[in-house]
Amino acid sequence: MGRIINIFENDAPLSKETRRVLKQKLEMAGFSVPDEFDSKAELIVCIGGDGQLLRMVHQLDFPSIPFVGVNTGHLGFFQDLHPDELDEFIFRYNQGEYTIQNLKTVEAAIEVGEETFFQRGLNEITISCDRTHLIHLNMSIGDSFIEKFSGDGLLICTPAGSTAYNYALRGSIVDPRLDLLQVTPIAPQNTTAYRSFLSSVLLPNNLPVIIHPENTEDRGIYIVADHTSQRYDRIDKITVELSDDTIQLLRFEQYDFWRKAKSKLL
Repeated sequence: MGRIINIFENDAPLSKETRRVLKQKLEMAGFSVPDEFDSKAELIVCIGGDGQLLRMVHQLDFPSIPFVGVNTGHLGFFQDLHPDELDEFIFRYNQGEYTIQNLKTVEAAIEVGEETFFQRGLNEITISCDRTHLIHLNMSIGDSFIEKFSGDGLLICTPAGSTAYNYALRGSIVDPRLDLLQVTPIAPQNTTAYRSFLSSVLLPNNLPVIIHPENTEDRGIYIVADHTSQRYDRIDKITVELSDDTIQLLRFEQYDFWRKAKSKLL
């Protein structure tokens, strides 16, 4: 058996056809492409958009195998290739003409009574209630109490996630080479009754965000890691911090974050 490369694609017809062509080309170049995930693979090719890559990161439980994306979607921040670049990709990959970009992940520890649950994201962790009620969150940064936040929720993102939901909330775009967390309010209340910060906050990598929610047992709190949502009742404490785990992306020499940010967002 030759060198193994996993390929995963979404349901779009272009993605299906791109997989078929890429599998054929890889096998002609001496690679083996299994029908299901093989943990011995040296690379995971993800065909689709950013959502497809995020789904595979979670489905495969944040594997240590590098990813490379082929963009058949829309924005494609994680994707470095297009369907018409498959021959060039195989040649340059065989020649070792690429670098590895290590993207930090973010993890939430959710304490409910004597149990602790964990959720991890590549882009962000979001803490919210259902949209018909305000959520009240007592927030500390490290050992310092900051405020009682009132609004729709809080988003806590990695640099990689700064251009996703965070950007739609008018959070800051952060170069992924920086090692930090960003906290961005979601529809904060700033009235005579409720006072909440209105802008995003950037934190060094060694400071956790600690949340003590007010009692919401009648409607629960939702913790969303990228696209994966889980409801919890009677949460005592949520600690969100950067994880030591990373996701590896193949990048080729033409990749430049700020050029991509300009082309995708402006």
